[in-house]
Amino acid sequence: MNIYVGNLSFNTDEQSLGDYFAQYGDVQSVRVVTDRETGRPRGFGFVEMATAEAGQKAIDALNGQEFMGRQLNINEAKPREAMGNRGGGRGRY
Repeated sequence: MNIYVGNLSFNTDEQSLGDYFAQYGDVQSVRVVTDRETGRPRGFGFVEMATAEAGQKAIDALNGQEFMGRQLNINEAKPREAMGNRGGGRGRY
């Protein structure tokens, strides 16, 4: 299960975030999203848990909890839409 983690402290790194989620199950991957130009964290990231059960346990336990001085906003990540479905721009005639 892929989990969205919002309202992260700008001091959060992937290791500390992964360790925080590991108490609820096997963590497959962690990604703290950074700005392309500055390299600074953008305040959110993603944690992939090995099973949906572990992911749901982590969401239920950690959503709204404080981590590194910030109250986390955690929920199941929604899949990214294909680039062609973003709307706007000029359509075909």
